[in-house]
Amino acid sequence: MAPSSSSKTVVITVPALILSVAGAVIFLFFLMSSLSYSPPSCSCPTGSTAQTSQQQQRHQISATPEDIQWVKTQIEVNGLHMQDNVLRKGINPRTRAQQLQDLIQYKGISHYEQEDEAKNHTSLPCPNELLVEEHHSNYGEPWAGGRDVFEFLAESSKITPESRVLEIGCGTLRVGLHFISYLVPEHFHCLERDELSLMAAFKYELPAHGLLQKRPLIIKGEDMDFERFGSGFDYDLIYASAVFLHMPDKLVWVGLERLVDRLKPLDGRIFVSHNVKFCSRLGGDECSKRLKSLKLEYMGKHTHDSLLFNHYEIWFEFRRFKL
Repeated sequence: MAPSSSSKTVVITVPALILSVAGAVIFLFFLMSSLSYSPPSCSCPTGSTAQTSQQQQRHQISATPEDIQWVKTQIEVNGLHMQDNVLRKGINPRTRAQQLQDLIQYKGISHYEQEDEAKNHTSLPCPNELLVEEHHSNYGEPWAGGRDVFEFLAESSKITPESRVLEIGCGTLRVGLHFISYLVPEHFHCLERDELSLMAAFKYELPAHGLLQKRPLIIKGEDMDFERFGSGFDYDLIYASAVFLHMPDKLVWVGLERLVDRLKPLDGRIFVSHNVKFCSRLGGDECSKRLKSLKLEYMGKHTHDSLLFNHYEIWFEFRRFKL
C-alpha cells in the first residue's frame, strides 16, 4: 500500500499580517509624497537679474528721487536745522585767507621743520594756496556745479566707464574729477593752457581724491593741437565748458576741424556751453554750411538744472554725421 503524502501549509499569524500591511501602507505613503513634492518657489533674484541690477547701480550717475528723499528723511529724523558757522566747542571756523595764514605761521599742529629736510617725509609737497582750496573760488559759482555738468554730459552722451572723453579747458578739474573717477584709467583727456590750474589739478585735486592711479592724460597747450593725445581711437564725448567764449572764432573753427575725425561717427557727441557765437556770428546759412563742410550736425539746445543751488546751464549738442 503506497504511503499517503502529507500537505504542507504556511501559517501566518494575525500580528505578522498586521505588521506587513502597516509596512506596505507606510511605504506607499512616502512614495506618493515624494512623487507629488515640488520645491518651494523662490522670490530671490536669479543670477542674470542680480547682474542686471549691479550693472544699473554701476552706471547710475544722477541722484534718483528715492536718493533725494532719503537725504531729506535723514535730516528730518535727526532733527537737523541750518546753523550759523560760529566758534563752538571743537570747531574753529576759518576763512581761506585765515587758513592760509595759519599754514604759513604755524605749519599745522604737527610738522617737520624746514631746516631738517631729511626728516620731511612729505611725498608730494603741495603749495599752501592749493591746500586751502583757493582755486575752488575761480569759477564764479559753487564748486559743486562741476558735478551737475558731469551728470548732464555723461547721461546725454550715454557714456559708459569704457568710453573716451576729451575736455577742452579742464582747468582745476571741477568737472573732470567726476569723469576721471567714473572712467577706466587713461580714458580722460584734457587740453588746458592755465599753468596754475594745472598745478592745482596735479598737485592737489588728483592726489587728494585718490585718483592718481587713473592716469588721466592732461596736456598744457592753447593752440588746439591734439596730436599729443595719440591716435587709433575715437572719442565718445568732447566738451568745452565756457571755453569757446574766451577764444577767437577762427581758433574755435580750427579746433573743430581737427577734432571731428577724432569723434566717434554718429554716436559720439560734442557739447559746447553757454552759446555758439563762433557759429551764429557767421549768419544762419553760413553757419550751417560751415558745420556741414566739417561733417558736423547740430542736434539741439539743452538746459540742465543744478542739484544743490538755483542755477541752470545751456549746452549745444553736435555730432559727426558722416563716416
